[in-house]
Amino acid sequence: MNETEQIYHIPVLLDESINGMNLKPGGTYVDVTFGGGGHSKEILRRMDKDSRLFSFDQDEDAERNIVNDSRFTFVRSNFRYLHNFLRYYDVEGVDAILADLGVSSHHFDDSERGFSFRFEGNLDMRMNKRAGKTAADIVNTYDEERLANLFYLYGELKNSRKLASVLVKARMQNPIQTIGEFLEIVKPLFGREREKKELAKVFQALRIEVNQEMEALKEMLYAATEALNPGGRLVVITYHSLEDRIVKNLMKTGNIEGKAEQDFFGNVQTPFKLVNNKVIVPTDEEQTRNPRSRSAKLRIAEKK
Repeated sequence: MNETEQIYHIPVLLDESINGMNLKPGGTYVDVTFGGGGHSKEILRRMDKDSRLFSFDQDEDAERNIVNDSRFTFVRSNFRYLHNFLRYYDVEGVDAILADLGVSSHHFDDSERGFSFRFEGNLDMRMNKRAGKTAADIVNTYDEERLANLFYLYGELKNSRKLASVLVKARMQNPIQTIGEFLEIVKPLFGREREKKELAKVFQALRIEVNQEMEALKEMLYAATEALNPGGRLVVITYHSLEDRIVKNLMKTGNIEGKAEQDFFGNVQTPFKLVNNKVIVPTDEEQTRNPRSRSAKLRIAEKK
């Protein structure tokens, strides 16, 4: 792995996830979260000459990591459009789909992107810099109830109402445009000992809303269910409980709500069978080497 790739993003649960894809000769595979290319490069390394890999990423920065390989196709798009692009490339079915739902280290470490409270910069947080609302747009235009709901749902913050109220009062004086301005307003709401953890939740909530991450994930998972061939694998790495619950529900029941439909004999009607009943987490060694892997959970299911 070269230095620039390491700086961009260290792939999490690399062996475990690629092994989980169960690669076969002549297979068609999709990596819906290309990022630094770590997982895609390992898939290509293990693939035979007749296999194909399609990798998705909406971030223009990810294009710098594109691999020059005739078996590889890069799709500059949000993974929510998986169905459309597979049709565009005349792909009727795929043998495994990998999703690593973590935000690239590159995004956290680039002050201009506004993903982290460690740096000064604009309150942006868009994965795709060409489209959509910024975090500043949301903070300055959402009404108090809508702000409180997003901090509660996506950040699981107990003081979401207070947080929303303080922001609405502050923006009446001046628009909130930068990370520094935002932190000055919200920091007093958190005790020193829990400040970093709580701020991480605040930034997570805004990032999820800016990029419509939950809606995109749901659309991608349903498209993946449809696209997989019988025996094909869905391999997903999640990093927080909201994502993990959606993925677990889909794999166990075939829907994101987790509503189990049963046949006449009481068997749950689901398109999947679980490959790992117990969630896979990084080893202690991997967590030491890459602290950002600590919250990762890997789930694998096979299409019936």
